[in-house]
Amino acid sequence: MTFAKGAALSDPSGVFDASLDAGTRRAVDVHESDDLDEAAFMALIREAVDLNRS
Repeated sequence: MTFAKGAALSDPSGVFDASLDAGTRRAVDVHESDDLDEAAFMALIREAVDLNRS
């Protein structure tokens, strides 16, 4: 999942794991067997929604 303005988001839990050297975007690669921190992932999505609304 790619976040177009991901570099502007805080990610204290380290959910982003791809496109980390990109200037603006960040991404999360999610695979079926991955152990995803759901609370941190949802917080990231909420922050992205807020950023896109502003």
